[in-house]
Amino acid sequence: MDERVKRIIDRSGSIVFFGGAGVSTESNIPDFRSESGLYRARSEYGYSPEQMLSHTFFVQKMDVFYDYYKKNLLYPDAMPNKAHIALARLEQESRLKAVVTQNIDGLHQKAGSRTVYELHGSVHRNYCMDCGEFHNLQYVIDSEGIPRCRKCGGVVKPDVVLYEEGLDENTIISSVRAIENCDTLIIGGTSLNVYPAAGFIQYFRGDNIILINKGETSYDGKADLVIREPIGEVLGE
Repeated sequence: MDERVKRIIDRSGSIVFFGGAGVSTESNIPDFRSESGLYRARSEYGYSPEQMLSHTFFVQKMDVFYDYYKKNLLYPDAMPNKAHIALARLEQESRLKAVVTQNIDGLHQKAGSRTVYELHGSVHRNYCMDCGEFHNLQYVIDSEGIPRCRKCGGVVKPDVVLYEEGLDENTIISSVRAIENCDTLIIGGTSLNVYPAAGFIQYFRGDNIILINKGETSYDGKADLVIREPIGEVLGE
């Protein structure tokens, strides 16, 4: 672990981690908002990722939505990287109180983290829009075209927050409470450009902000420590 980060962590009693897509890219999950992701989406489908992952598009062009979604957002074989594992270990040591993530891949839980607030939902939870029957990720992957409920035949929708949809209220409350009550906030793998999620860090009232991101963010000037390196290298041993 980076020595500067270790010094802050050693004197912290209550840490919260706030993360974005950059945490998962080291597990070979590409960021669909990147330039290459944008180009791929436009060249293959003629739409931007934001268009295809909107509620309106889901309703109006469901077949295209699922084709894009299955090819670009589902990575069932991805494994946690050093960052996920380090955070899970900090939780086991009772230093880390919560992970607040914008990611939908479930890798924090796969690494062993228990208190994870998923702002944008999870690909691992899928529910029938008619009867509410739960379906796992593999069921969606194995389905042809639009996934249909095994129970009633209704459309199965991922429990993922699409553009134009609101965040889950309980997840918001829990995330804000965790950030308000911690003494150290580690922000990693996010440009802090996606709202409303990025706005949550303004609730921090603690002592230290550690910001780990390859590119610049709007919060760089407010952080106590800014590191421009891959987050797995910084947090991993």
